[in-house]
Amino acid sequence: MVSSAVASAALRDWSPPDPGQSALREAFLGFLAARPDDACRRSCVPGHLTASALLLDHTGRYVLLTLHPRVGRWIQLGGHSEPADQTLRDTALRETVEESGIEGLELDPDPLHLDVHPITCSLGVPTRHFDVRYLARAPAGAVATISDESDDLRWWPVDDLPTNCDTIPQLVRLASLR
Repeated sequence: MVSSAVASAALRDWSPPDPGQSALREAFLGFLAARPDDACRRSCVPGHLTASALLLDHTGRYVLLTLHPRVGRWIQLGGHSEPADQTLRDTALRETVEESGIEGLELDPDPLHLDVHPITCSLGVPTRHFDVRYLARAPAGAVATISDESDDLRWWPVDDLPTNCDTIPQLVRLASLR
């Protein structure tokens, strides 16, 4: 399971792309310091860290999004840390492979973006996800398979994203800078 110390180290080593992301990183670090025993566990009711990935195809022209059944919007792939995950990056990679069915993904070593959002997740009560987002690339010829965690899974052109996809356009812009 990802520890608060490991998550904190990853965030301290990250260079945020703008002042807003820098301020959000400080908020994440404050939350991790205040909840050293459970900030990365889904059982932490006030909120918990999650990890996700913006998955681009090998050309960088398409992004794979999931129509999330609980959220009801097109979002990036990702979720909660599991016992075998040692880092947030491990969580993002495992979740992205599980939810896309695509093996051989390349995941950037450093986060792409941070976001905090309210959600009623598997706890069944309102909470917050402190989401650490990475950039992933699929190998040529990758074929996605819908998992039981998705209502739909679709490759979208990066210049023609669905209208209800929240921060995805911002993530695509950040990915284009890398």
